Amino acid sequence: MTRPRQPADPPSLTTTVPRQLVHRAAVAETLPTGWRRTSADHFTVRAQWPRAHGLHVSPDWTAYDPLLVVETVRQAGTLIAHAEYGVPLDHHFVLQEFHTLTRPKELAVERLPAEPELELAFTDVQYRGRRPTGARYTARVLRDGAVVATADVSFTCVPAAVYRRLRGGRTPDTVTALPVPPGVEPAAVARALPADVVLAPTAISGRWQLRVHTAHPVFFDHPLDHAPGMLLLEAARQAAYLGTRGTRAPAEYEAHFHRYAELDEPLWIEARDDGTGVVQVTGTQAESAVFTCRVGTEAR
Repeated sequence: MTRPRQPADPPSLTTTVPRQLVHRAAVAETLPTGWRRTSADHFTVRAQWPRAHGLHVSPDWTAYDPLLVVETVRQAGTLIAHAEYGVPLDHHFVLQEFHTLTRPKELAVERLPAEPELELAFTDVQYRGRRPTGARYTARVLRDGAVVATADVSFTCVPAAVYRRLRGGRTPDTVTALPVPPGVEPAAVARALPADVVLAPTAISGRWQLRVHTAHPVFFDHPLDHAPGMLLLEAARQAAYLGTRGTRAPAEYEAHFHRYAELDEPLWIEARDDGTGVVQVTGTQAESAVFTCRVGTEAR
């Protein structure tokens, strides 16, 4: 008698992690799909990169932008801080440093969405009582087993009540962003849409005003009382394109964040190409440095 065939194992199912764990409002902007602890303070985070994205995929859909790597690393660290270290969901995260080195030639968009794995190692976790107040972590980003990027990140996290005191009453409802000035040409900064241009020209060569459009669905995925770090890194990216006259593309970011970037004050972006493919970018507001970023570039 012929034995009945056993049903095949069902295909494994994939979904994104809860969006609240990575501080995103839109599921479409949530990149991690899962995680596991591999040893004490070491974790693996799985993610998926869409083949088309409103910002972080090239206009011709052939390449992932290195800033997609940055956002993935940021979300992975936030996820682990909440899920594994117990940081409450209402805490605010403040980036201190973010250094990432990517291999753009390994960031091609293929016929299926890329599914990178991130190996995270948390170090220097700081506590107040039993709750973390900040940490540093490193990340290796692998695609099909090959390393496509590395990163080193430090951040602090504060309770909602402390954050309100730090912000002195500034909230998304009480702060009105400045009018958005006309931007540079999108093609000059490797963007397809004028709405994705974050720099406005000034009368001074190598100096631009940051364009803050609080309706932007990626930078302002949810209401904020300040300009987010990813917007500042995009400003550094675009300044690097302009500073090298479009001959080189960013591959490395080494950023230091010094203070909140306010929405209701002009923020000035300055870039200096040192002639070796490295562009030094500084953002200032009210004559005080908001962030500095060393951008390493490669020939296009």
